[in-house]
Amino acid sequence: MRLIVFGANGPTGRLLTTQALAAGHDVVAVTRKPRDFPLEHDRLTTFEGDVHAADSVESAIAGGDAVLSTLGVPYSKQPITTYSAGVANIVAAMRKHAVRRIAVVSSSAVDPKPHADAGFLFNRVLQPYLTQVMGKTLYDDMRAMESLLTETELDWTVVRPSGLYTSALVTDYTVAEGHAEGRFTSRADLAACLLRLVDDDRYVQKIVSVVTTSNNPSLLRLIRTEALGKH
Repeated sequence: MRLIVFGANGPTGRLLTTQALAAGHDVVAVTRKPRDFPLEHDRLTTFEGDVHAADSVESAIAGGDAVLSTLGVPYSKQPITTYSAGVANIVAAMRKHAVRRIAVVSSSAVDPKPHADAGFLFNRVLQPYLTQVMGKTLYDDMRAMESLLTETELDWTVVRPSGLYTSALVTDYTVAEGHAEGRFTSRADLAACLLRLVDDDRYVQKIVSVVTTSNNPSLLRLIRTEALGKH
């Protein structure tokens, strides 16, 4: 298959591109900064594009079989439109070029639930602060993206990981429709889940959660490495 990957230069996007190439797919890696993209392969096309530019998105999707979006932006106090505007342009281009399959990365934080394995600090303090204060504009835009996509006739799947962390290898993970119990998702497992969905009809027009079930970091380590950048 010819897979179009948006957000290909992010940490999940690079893993997804690598896994897709290893699985024998042709990949179009869409990135705003192709010179910074580290991967090379004879079945890889690096495409300079911006999801905010409709013409750019249309050109990237032409000739594709499926679209995978790993778009990601930092938290900001300012309104964020990357997810909703980007997916609006992607949907329009898919309709024009008769591409039906799309899977997009969202977040469990768009519909946060208390976790049975977490205490008061996480459920009542940390999670509300991340979702309602620190990441409010980001998760608002993710919700808008989900609403836009789920109202289409396309073969869509929304994928909601939990707290993301970097791990080089695919491990044990669970995919479940709706909410899945678990606070952590490795990016390698998220990438593997996205790639698996390309050929899996079970979750077409479904919102699913993906959580890693083994070798997860502690919450403190996750905060140090992902939020504070300390390794």
